[in-house]
Amino acid sequence: MYERILVATDGSSLSDKAVSHAMELAKLSGASVVALKVIPRYPRSYLEGGATIDLSEIKRIEAQWADQAQSVLNKIKADGKAMGVTVKTSVAKSDLIAESIIAAADKQNVDLIVMASHGRKGIKRLLLGSETQHVLTHSQVPVLVLR
Repeated sequence: MYERILVATDGSSLSDKAVSHAMELAKLSGASVVALKVIPRYPRSYLEGGATIDLSEIKRIEAQWADQAQSVLNKIKADGKAMGVTVKTSVAKSDLIAESIIAAADKQNVDLIVMASHGRKGIKRLLLGSETQHVLTHSQVPVLVLR
């Protein structure tokens, strides 16, 4: 059925549900899992929405975000090991979340993408966008969405 499953996580309880489903599916089908967390880049200028701060402080903040992301992914890897599922982890640094997920799926040659959707509607969806919707409409591989 599936050989390699990509699961995208943001560390939230909702994405934990997607991770859990991806792990169970991988276990049932004998697939490996690629766990991906996309972290943003720190805004570098006032025009990008952030106050101008020292470059070393920006690097420190981005390193902290990367460490937190790796911590989330290490837990997924440990859970996979306990279940007998091989898990590879990946941290992507980008402001383009959906594009990063799709690119990782292509690069890792996955059969399925598993991710959560917050189910925003109306003005919230318009203002906040939908990364899941973007992945659904642009991915070349099947996408399993959990809510």
